[in-house]
Amino acid sequence: MKKVVITFGLISGAIIATLVWVTASLCDIGVINFDRAELVGYASMLIALSMIFFGIKSYRDNYAGGKITFWKGVQIGLLISLIGALFYWGGAVSYNLANPGFQGRFIQKFTEHTINTMREKGASVEEIEKSKADIDQMWTMLQNPLIFFFVALIEILPVGIVVTLLSALLLRRKELLPASA
Repeated sequence: MKKVVITFGLISGAIIATLVWVTASLCDIGVINFDRAELVGYASMLIALSMIFFGIKSYRDNYAGGKITFWKGVQIGLLISLIGALFYWGGAVSYNLANPGFQGRFIQKFTEHTINTMREKGASVEEIEKSKADIDQMWTMLQNPLIFFFVALIEILPVGIVVTLLSALLLRRKELLPASA
């Protein structure tokens, strides 16, 4: 199990770290706007975490004689998710280190986008000021490396859990994509 988890965890991690760099770069130069950034981010997570399905299938077909229990699939999927989540955080940290000032520019653009959207929707001055204060507080918190680490995990792990549960549920059926002879 260890080999499957490490192999597919590293593949998932490499994919998500690469996609973090690509997405952050495209946001930084304005190719991806804030209305699309969240969608692109979660799509990137799903692409990377699809390795959970393939990892569980690989274990089932190559090490478990073509069948796997739901809970063994969950165990494998969660471990792959955890490795992917660590790479997700590492990708974000390394991008920030390689591109000094990115976080500040990102928060500034995000603040402007949020305020403009609120104005277009007719928000009051008090609501806008409250939103600005919330963003400032978020920015202050994210500058703490430990908090940034936990925020990164909170962003990606729920996606990993959903993919794990679905994959383990589907792949416990040996008729689904059976191993080739």
